[in-house]
Amino acid sequence: MKTYSFSKLSPKQISELTKRPAINFDQTFKIVKPIIDDVKSNGLEAALKYAKKFDGLISNKFRTAEKEILKVKTNLPPKIKRAIDSAYKNIRKFHLKQLPKSYKLESVHGINCSRELRAIENVGLYIPGGSAVLPSTMLMLGVPAQIAGCKRVVVCSPAKDGKVNDSLLYAAFKCGIKEFYKIGGAQAVALMAYGDESVPKASKIFGPGNQFVTAAKLLVSIDPEGCSIDMPAGPSELLIVADETANPAFVAADLLSQAEHGIDSQVVLVTTSIELAKNVEKEIKKQLKELPREKIATGSLNNSFALIIKKIEQGIEFSNLYAPEHLILNVKSPAKYKSKIKNAGSVFLGNYSPESAGDYASGTNHSLPTYGFAKSFSGATVESFMKSMTFQSLTKDGLKNISETVQTLAETEELIAHRNAVKIRLS
Repeated sequence: MKTYSFSKLSPKQISELTKRPAINFDQTFKIVKPIIDDVKSNGLEAALKYAKKFDGLISNKFRTAEKEILKVKTNLPPKIKRAIDSAYKNIRKFHLKQLPKSYKLESVHGINCSRELRAIENVGLYIPGGSAVLPSTMLMLGVPAQIAGCKRVVVCSPAKDGKVNDSLLYAAFKCGIKEFYKIGGAQAVALMAYGDESVPKASKIFGPGNQFVTAAKLLVSIDPEGCSIDMPAGPSELLIVADETANPAFVAADLLSQAEHGIDSQVVLVTTSIELAKNVEKEIKKQLKELPREKIATGSLNNSFALIIKKIEQGIEFSNLYAPEHLILNVKSPAKYKSKIKNAGSVFLGNYSPESAGDYASGTNHSLPTYGFAKSFSGATVESFMKSMTFQSLTKDGLKNISETVQTLAETEELIAHRNAVKIRLS
């Protein structure tokens, strides 16, 4: 990891450091758009063609039968089942608190207004499965969809040798999933976005993925015939603000936990202690040798850096500019800095709050905005799977009470038919 000193950097250099490892979206769009167009025109037939080419699908048997999903209850090793059960319980407990409430009020005498919420009826969940199987992501998306009450939840995930991992299917079972397709990549996004005769389209797609999945989500979201998406989410990232009280081994482990996601992931250490930075570097080298995904983590570390600061406030200032997906505050009395944190997907406070806890089982969601989008996007919530509608009911007296206001504003905007819609009722 390269090391920089915050005090020696110009504002422009600091801004440059907030930029993620470049994804060439112009090039990625050129690869992805023909796939999207093909699936849009030819539906499942085209999606299967690309699934066989890119995902390793070995037959036209693309849907996991409901009985296969149910069967994993007995096939899965008890230890894995207990872990998924425990994670499901914690995630559900946390997300149940997010269920929004409807409300109503009388804004003016005779005018009753209300806001009510409805679940999005058809949603698609994309679960990555290229280099790692992610039952945790199934829970992070499936649980809030389940709580929201979505009528149809379809899942797409690439299968290895035509088979979906049992742990992923068990997580899907816990979330009440009945429609599971063995298709990944841009072709899965396109199939969910446009649908065909045998696979109805989704109204909104959720889930992280590689640059091709991200590009596909962006493309279908700007197509009127496509569908909406949860957020722009690219490669995983982590920023740690640490002081001299931090344990170098813990910090190194946290950095590596995100670095092993992919070579396009980025991890950043921001610290007041040069000595800590040096010790973390030593720990990284030591722990790296023990990782099965050593090459991937090494590739990520080449895109990463350490930043030396004079005080914690500088670190939080930089973090707010960077807007990380994950932020760890591994400092003395981290809670006192909470109010200063403006931009982050999910925050972990203290020496014993590893990012891995949030990835799996603390209860918070790990489907989070990356690439600086934490400045304007939130992570997945129950309300992400819902939409709100407003209602109003006016009596004749109620309409009289706002008639002058409405008619004056309509005339100001020169929308005379708007004015007349009120005037004709009262004349």
